[in-house]
Amino acid sequence: MTIRRHIPNLLTCGNLLCGCFGVLETYRHHLNVAAVLMAVAALLDFADGFVARALHAHSPIGKELDSLADMVTFGVLPGAILFMLLEQAGAGPLFTLGSLVVEGAHIAFLIPIFSALRLAKFNIDTRQSDQFIGVPTPANALFFASFPLILTGRADTLVGAWLQNPWLLGALAVVMSLMLVAPLPLFALKFKSFRLADNRLRYLFILLSLVLLFALSYVAVPLIVLLYIALSVLKLLFTS
Repeated sequence: MTIRRHIPNLLTCGNLLCGCFGVLETYRHHLNVAAVLMAVAALLDFADGFVARALHAHSPIGKELDSLADMVTFGVLPGAILFMLLEQAGAGPLFTLGSLVVEGAHIAFLIPIFSALRLAKFNIDTRQSDQFIGVPTPANALFFASFPLILTGRADTLVGAWLQNPWLLGALAVVMSLMLVAPLPLFALKFKSFRLADNRLRYLFILLSLVLLFALSYVAVPLIVLLYIALSVLKLLFTS
């Protein structure tokens, strides 16, 4: 019983470890490796909650540990990846404060700041038991982590040119950071049953996501995040 109780926390620590190694690989300029580590961490993040429910092993420390791990993996790591992408895209200095030079790439640090706010709000908001208010941090993190994978072999394409535009990258950092804390209800992929009548939107999202993945590979990842937001907005409009 004691060992079973610690399995979810072990998975959460695996999430955190992937985040730590991901940050390390980012500053070694291995952005693709960092992105893959984040994807593994996202699977572990899903697994720890699933296993905790299956084993009835919920605990207050598990909830706090999950948020702390997510802060590193889905807050600091995507910020570090975007910082490197902005530097590679040639984002120059914005202004100086004495001897401190504030560079355009520093806008990437909005992501960890707003991720911290998002996670703190989630922990105290009772409305988010069966839905999310604002974009979840893993979705936002994977949105940015997909960029270096997309650029591999596509740097000379139109999509590659977009992802190497420092103004577009900076704008995405601002918009997606605000979406983390926006008062926008988003559906959760939690199945209380598997009946079609209760999960039409979830099944539609999964189906469209699989089609995008098979058709577009890594390019599909940011599109899936945008699809998730769009379907949530449509649900809100048609049910309000």
